[in-house]
Amino acid sequence: MTAGPAPGAGGALLIVGDVVTDVVARHRAPLAAATDTAASIRTLPGGAGANAACWAVRSGHRDVRLLGRVGTDAAGWHERALVRAGVRPLLVTDPEAPTATVIALVDAEAERTFLTDGGAVLRLCPDDWSAGLLDGVAALHLSGYLFFAEPSRTAARLALRAARAAGVPVSVDPASAGFLAELGTERFLAAVEGVSLLLPNADEARLLTGAADPEAAARELSRRVPLAVVTLGAAGALVAEAGRVTARVAAPPVEPERRVDSTGAGDAFTGAFLAARLAGADPVRAAEAGCAAGAEAVTVVGGRPPSV
Repeated sequence: MTAGPAPGAGGALLIVGDVVTDVVARHRAPLAAATDTAASIRTLPGGAGANAACWAVRSGHRDVRLLGRVGTDAAGWHERALVRAGVRPLLVTDPEAPTATVIALVDAEAERTFLTDGGAVLRLCPDDWSAGLLDGVAALHLSGYLFFAEPSRTAARLALRAARAAGVPVSVDPASAGFLAELGTERFLAAVEGVSLLLPNADEARLLTGAADPEAAARELSRRVPLAVVTLGAAGALVAEAGRVTARVAAPPVEPERRVDSTGAGDAFTGAFLAARLAGADPVRAAEAGCAAGAEAVTVVGGRPPSV
């Protein structure tokens, strides 16, 4: 089984995932219960899948497609934002559910806490998928959020099976330690069986394996999938294959005063990593590209690249 996108494969990157309206509230002081806390608040396009798609284009891949489900309330706004970023949107408009919304509370250290309303995202269904979506596609990436509810989990599994049958490698970002714990790690691992690449952060890797140490978690995950890449935030990333950590990649340093928002840093890593692999990079070089994108992501508000 191919360990992630085949190096130099060319072709399109298809991402199936979440398109979200982000309300980012940056507060310098701790939240004050039962009263006001001053904050800088912006409403921005987001979503792990959509963010990763934008960062893949930012990183040089010119054919990036995004399948997602949105509500009628913001479908046009999100489509325009994706087109402006160079992503080809394949958006399904839900006639009933609103677009997913996330309130991101970002503290003085740029750490974010999410309040999430899945909305239309979790209503992605098997009818939204067709085998023709894989035409010209070299790699499929699935946002982990799809696996946390039905019918989106069934739709994601359908896409995964279709890609494997077509010889297209599949990657998954587990997305949320909180939702992962609610679903149960064994159910999640069973749902993503057959993927070529897992891209968890350290908390998600620990949860998926029960290992306290990220390196041990990376080793264990790489026994279940051909390639596991565990992101460590400012500490970089671990690359693991066949039960051993093959590289620890450092992240470029970011001065504390330039860190404004960690929202989307993992998505930036994912998008840049996948773009680099499709351009011919080995996993270590791809992880270096991912770390560079993640370091850039924390210097902008929201989950998209600068000026997007």
